[in-house]
Formats: sequence, C-alpha cells, structure tokens
Amino acid sequence: MLEMIVASSIKVIIVMLAVLTGCAYATYMERKVVAFMQHRIGPSYAGPYGLLQPIADAIKMAFKEDVVPDKVERITYALAPIASFVPSLLVFAVVPFSADFTLVGRQVTGVISDLNIGILFVFAITSLGVYGIVLAGWSSGSKYSLMGGIRSSAQMISYEISYGLSIVGVILIANTLSLRQLVEQQDTILHWYIWKQPLGFLLYLTCAIAETNRLPFDLPEAESELVGGYHTEYSSFRFAMFFIGEYANMIAVSCVGTTLFFGGWQGPFLPAGLSVIWFVIKVFCFMFFYIWLRATFPRFRYDQLMNFGWKVLFPLAVVNLLVTGLIVLW
Repeated sequence: MLEMIVASSIKVIIVMLAVLTGCAYATYMERKVVAFMQHRIGPSYAGPYGLLQPIADAIKMAFKEDVVPDKVERITYALAPIASFVPSLLVFAVVPFSADFTLVGRQVTGVISDLNIGILFVFAITSLGVYGIVLAGWSSGSKYSLMGGIRSSAQMISYEISYGLSIVGVILIANTLSLRQLVEQQDTILHWYIWKQPLGFLLYLTCAIAETNRLPFDLPEAESELVGGYHTEYSSFRFAMFFIGEYANMIAVSCVGTTLFFGGWQGPFLPAGLSVIWFVIKVFCFMFFYIWLRATFPRFRYDQLMNFGWKVLFPLAVVNLLVTGLIVLW
C-alpha cells in the first residue's frame, strides 16, 4: 500500500509540474506564433529568444497588488478562481500519457488512475469549470463581469450537448469508456479513430474550442465589448488562476482529443518508456492549431454563436450518432 501511494504521488507531482510548465510556455508559444503570423517579433528581451518571459510574467503576477472592489460578494469572489482552476487540473488524473514500461525492475503505468469510465470522468469534471466563471461574474458586482458570466453559462449549455455527442460514435465503435483501452485499440495509424469518425472529430474540435472560451468563441471575455468579461475585477494571483485554468483546459482538450482520435502515445520507432514523446508531439500540434485559429478568425457575434451551436453542430452531432449506430448495428 505504501509503495502504491509513493508511486502515485510521484506521478501526480511529475504530471502537475509538466502541465503547469506547459501552461506557462503555451503563453510564450501563443505570443510568438501570433507575432510571426502578424509579422511582429513577440517576446525577445527576457532571456534568449524571450524564453524567460513566462517566468517574468509569473513573478509580476505574484507581486502585483490584489485589488478587491467594494461591491463584491467576498466569499464567492475568493472561491470562484479556485472553482475554475481545480477542475482543469483534475482531468489529467485519467489521461494515459504513455505505454506501461519497466523502470528499475518495477512496472510503471503511463496513467495516474486508469478508470474504466475515464471518458465520463473527463466530461463530468470539465463541465464543472463553468461554475467558477459564472460565480466570478455574479460576485464581482460589475455589469461587465455579470454579462461575461451569463454568456459563459449560455455558451456551455449550447455546446455541451454537441460536445458529448461528438465522442459517442467513438465509444460505440470501441465499446469501452476506458481511455487506456481506446489508445490500445489504435495500435497503428490506420486504426486511428479519426478515419472512422471524421465528422465526430470536427464536432469535438469545434465544441472543445467553444467550451474553453477561445477565439472565435471567446464571447465571455470579449475585450472590445466587456473589458475582460468575467475576470474584469480580478487581479494578481486570482487573475493568474483564471489565466492558468484556461490554458490547462486547452492542454486537457488537446490530450483527450489525441487519446480519442489520434492513437494517444502510439507511434513508431520509440520504446514504451519514451512513447510519451509521441503523445507530446500530437498535443503540441493541437495547441498550434488553437493558436492558428486565434490569429486567423474574428470573433463571432453572440447570435451567430447561438445559431451555430443549435442549428448546425447539434443536428450534425445527432446525424453522426445515428449513422454510426446503424453501421455498428449492421
């Protein structure tokens, strides 16, 4: 029992450090890639090629004054960033990062917790993050924050159904809810589920971008209309928790997408202990696509956002589910 606790604790620490470091340098990657696409330079002064910029940002956030407005509901205002931040990290408990391998004569699993209902856990946890955003908007005592929270709840309701239906086709084909078993079934590139569920993947990708409030679906923030949306009245470390939570959600969505549609850690030429490299490469490609969208598309209007979710994505998700079910039954 003690050995299991120690091994699990080590894996949790390694994964959390990797995720938080990934969040920090995702901001650097985003600023550099967008700058390149817009013919700018991006961060270049903090360290070689600006590589220390995320560390400089973290230090700045840690030492900024924590300004709390007079009209806030203080308890909810303080708890909202935590309610948004924690679910974004819990997702990684069930994501399989690599194949099992042997280290110092011990068998090491490539996942913190191999739940047999891993997909249900992921969607249950990710749907909780919106509560933090709504509570932040309500408790801030600002019309801009309240409007951002209301938009976020409406957006979640509109896209969560299609988001869930987009992966049901994969579940029907794989006949399992375990993320690890899903990866093991995609042992070659020809067995990746993106070939069997191309529409499901497009639906998943679109809804995931909307769920994480990224362009062109970032209506809850909408700087041109709502200043900063739900986190307008936040500063210092509380603002940083929202900021890290958003990027952690992006990485989580990329990890789950890699696991469901692109074979997870599966790839040629590498032994089991290094299979995590393939996983990281695939997640990196997802993150690059996220950033590419931000540099390419303008923000939707709110009516366009709602119409697209209910009149386009939802019917397509139902059609994809029905066709997949008929094919599996046949």
